[in-house]
Amino acid sequence: QVQLVESGGGLVQTGDSLRLSCQASGRTFSRYVMGWFRQAPGKEREFVAAISWSGVNTDYADSVKGRFTISRDNAKNTVYLQMNSLKPEDTAAYYCAADFTVVLSREVLAYHYWGQGTQVTVSS
Repeated sequence: QVQLVESGGGLVQTGDSLRLSCQASGRTFSRYVMGWFRQAPGKEREFVAAISWSGVNTDYADSVKGRFTISRDNAKNTVYLQMNSLKPEDTAAYYCAADFTVVLSREVLAYHYWGQGTQVTVSS
């Protein structure tokens, strides 16, 4: 069982940066693939980024590639999403997700554990 708690969201202006954190419970955090997803009002939840258990492999949605960076600190049971050059279209609730697998996935259904989300709002 894994519990995930996101933090770091807020209201920022276009071009600003934010760092989201996701604190996980459980002793096997280092064995989980971790992902970040987001959901804007009226839209489906979409993939943002994922990272392997070792942190060596990462994957990004095209819309955030070059602006966002996913990382993890297994000693702190925490995964991060550094978001730079934020745009109004990045406005959404951001969710942390985890699954005990070796395969990075962009699919919502591939992740078994989810946090409650943290809101990011980017004003123009």
